[in-house]
Amino acid sequence: MNEPRRPGRTNLASCIVATVFLVLAVAVIVIVYLCVFKPKDPKIAVHAMRFPTFSISNGTVDFTFSQYVAVKNPNRDAFTHYDSSVQLVYSGSEVGFMFIPAGKIDAGRTQYMLATFAVKSFPVTQAPLSGVTALNDGVGGVGMGMEPTMEIESRMKLVGRVRVLWFFTHTVDSRVSCSVAIEVSNGSVLGFHC
Repeated sequence: MNEPRRPGRTNLASCIVATVFLVLAVAVIVIVYLCVFKPKDPKIAVHAMRFPTFSISNGTVDFTFSQYVAVKNPNRDAFTHYDSSVQLVYSGSEVGFMFIPAGKIDAGRTQYMLATFAVKSFPVTQAPLSGVTALNDGVGGVGMGMEPTMEIESRMKLVGRVRVLWFFTHTVDSRVSCSVAIEVSNGSVLGFHC
């Protein structure tokens, strides 16, 4: 004679199968999140730097700074940036600062930004460098100058949020710092290196 099946065993087996299925489903979701939807920092590429107005006299320098950059959003959702800025540093001291207006860069897109602002005159604390300066000229070549030069550092910071899977938000922070060699006689950019 066959023994009747106990209903407790089939319920236990069903619970085990359901638990294994849920664990596997959660593991697949985590793997997809980490491989496909993981938030990435935006990529900043500096294309050009210029000094439209530049003058130096009596040991002080006065100029307008202009920087052209491309910001690529590698994420699968829009990148909303806020609290972003461009800062100019000379001999370890901040000489210029500009907030970048808040904005949005769509998924997988590149946005071009131009930041132009006047820098208040400040004293030139170090003697202008003389001799040959070799830095990236921004076009892929190397700029060479024989005139006295000065060097300024440009620091750009983009802070924002990326939404992941329509529910979660992730804060991202991307920065780029560039050294710029300037010909003192006319303010032309000899080259820059980021």
